[in-house]
Amino acid sequence: MTPDIIPGRFAYNADHEAFRETVRSFLQKEGVPNVGEWEKNHLVPKEFWHKAGEIGMLCPTVPEEYGGLGLDFGYNSIVNEELAYNGVPAGFTLHSDIVCDYIVAYGSEEQKKQWLPRFVSGETITAIAMTEPGTGSDLQAIRTTAKKDGNHYIVNGSKTYITNGQNADLVLVVAKTDPDAQPAYKGMSIILVEADREGFKRGRKLDKIGQDAADTSELFFEDVRVPMTNCLGEEGKGFIYLMSQLPQERLSIAVGTQASAQKAFDETVEFTKSRKAFAGMVFDFQNTRFVLADLASKLQVGWAHLDWAITRHLKGELTPTEGAAAKLWHTELQWEVMDKCLQLHGGAGYMNEYPIARMWRAARVSRIYGGTNEIMKELIGRSL
Repeated sequence: MTPDIIPGRFAYNADHEAFRETVRSFLQKEGVPNVGEWEKNHLVPKEFWHKAGEIGMLCPTVPEEYGGLGLDFGYNSIVNEELAYNGVPAGFTLHSDIVCDYIVAYGSEEQKKQWLPRFVSGETITAIAMTEPGTGSDLQAIRTTAKKDGNHYIVNGSKTYITNGQNADLVLVVAKTDPDAQPAYKGMSIILVEADREGFKRGRKLDKIGQDAADTSELFFEDVRVPMTNCLGEEGKGFIYLMSQLPQERLSIAVGTQASAQKAFDETVEFTKSRKAFAGMVFDFQNTRFVLADLASKLQVGWAHLDWAITRHLKGELTPTEGAAAKLWHTELQWEVMDKCLQLHGGAGYMNEYPIARMWRAARVSRIYGGTNEIMKELIGRSL
């Protein structure tokens, strides 16, 4: 069961679905056959980004005056669903759904004209650097600084767990432009740092337990000098900007996790119907059918909720609390589906040659990034 033929979906129109066919065809031709090699290299080649840009897969919401298609976020969601369902681990989601929108929403006219056309084409690959070795969810505790020196900033610090870290040509760095500000969030800004700046260094590709092809990296900034015009929006407003974009970021995570859960389910139905045990098929056991029936019911609910959330977001109505709830619920569902589906594979589920093993490993981080699920519960709880 692929995401476009699930009965009753209502978030997309015919144009969205036509776009889906283009995206799916591209991924199955250019992505799926190469995933194994990319996982070995811990890197998706830039050439793949360029090809994706050519067919409009990158940053589809960028306005036409900046080289984009001027489409709605539903097209981003289509890309996210197809990436997740087809198991192609490119970092497009962060690039298109998160970094791009910061430039569109808060960038100067000069920044928009300089960068957005490159985002769309894939010529410029982006990352956003928030997490530090000693700081995760508590952004106000970051130690990276951007100190003024004439009409420049001098950026110093280190970041870790950065998606697209090896490929990135432009990094949005969350730094303190006023380390003494109280409360601390008022001293945070977002600084654009080009990868060819002197003093910018990439660390190692981090060795993760899953998502092997993702170039998650350490980044180092040693007296990196950038013009003050590289500040995104107003100085000191970085934390506010970050918080304002969270509903879309968390919805984006929900979209991908729901699609990957559906893929795991579909793989498991096929596997249990073809795997023999005790003179029958694994699917014929009542326990197997009951487990799958339970998961099918929850996936059905998940798709309905996801379409509700996407529709609200397209109207500009999705709240931060609703975004947090979507991230929480769909990532928890993803893990339940992955774990139970792996169990139904028996010993085969523990072998990396089977897709379910790779999907299971990749899914574990979903409840951590984008704000841990414990933080999601705290945010929802505060709203009650």
